[in-house]
Amino acid sequence: MKMMPAKIKLTCFISIVFFSFVNYVSAQNAGPDTAIIAPGAKPVLVDSSFSFTEGPAVDKAGNIFFTDQPNDKIWEYDINGKLSVFMDKTGRSNGMYFDAKGNLISCADEHDQLWSIDPKGKVTVLVKDYHGHLLNGPNDLWIDAHGGIYITDPYFQRDYWTRKNPDPALNGEKVYYLPHNKKELILVDSTTKKPNGIVGTTDGKYLYVADMGPWKTYRYIINADGTLSDKQLFANEASDGMTIDERGNLYFTNNGVSVYNPQGKKIAHINIPEKWTANICFGGKDRKLLFITASKSIYTLQMQVKGVE
Repeated sequence: MKMMPAKIKLTCFISIVFFSFVNYVSAQNAGPDTAIIAPGAKPVLVDSSFSFTEGPAVDKAGNIFFTDQPNDKIWEYDINGKLSVFMDKTGRSNGMYFDAKGNLISCADEHDQLWSIDPKGKVTVLVKDYHGHLLNGPNDLWIDAHGGIYITDPYFQRDYWTRKNPDPALNGEKVYYLPHNKKELILVDSTTKKPNGIVGTTDGKYLYVADMGPWKTYRYIINADGTLSDKQLFANEASDGMTIDERGNLYFTNNGVSVYNPQGKKIAHINIPEKWTANICFGGKDRKLLFITASKSIYTLQMQVKGVE
């Protein structure tokens, strides 16, 4: 067998290293969208007949429920793509989330309460005040694996309220926790200015809260008793609503959808042709359908990653 000259060997080795490097760089620069969004997928407008959409939440089957808050309705977008009204007179429901029993937990800010709505539409009021004082206006929530509920309580004046100012006894806009089967809220962060979007990790380690005041999002460690510690800046961007995927990526909503990896690096932006994108969740049978509420419209986007709600 004839031996290859050393010079040719070196040239081949350099070529292999060079092309390997090029392929590596190409893979790294292929674009974050290609890693999370289905190939060729774009946001699809489903309907634009609403006044202001909010609070999407997914049930165990993958059906998505969302609110049209000015019209005081909760709608269902089922796994077959059918739209129908689930409930009228919803307490002006805003943020929502399903508990383990299939009840829809709602931030019902008409009277600044937290509701549990069963599958037949029966309402149970879980929270109506904080130590006897009216809340600012429960806005968004997340439920942990123990059934405890975290809520954000910013003050946004509503035209259906008779009051014009928050209760001064609350002394600010804060984050609260309702332990499972308890009736009294626990204050878990008093330092926020205007907390809004909120979501936690499935392992129960971290909670993320967007603060519209400084326009930032923070990460907390969730302690065994549900309290929070080690508040850290996660991103220099706030979010009206949030969701999380199986890789731990966070999805923010404001001007479209921003996606951050667990290290706080922005890896994608999804443009939505509306003035404001309010909230977001994953749904569908396989949890790969990203559902986006945006002003008067709702959109869907096929993904390569699954949601974990």
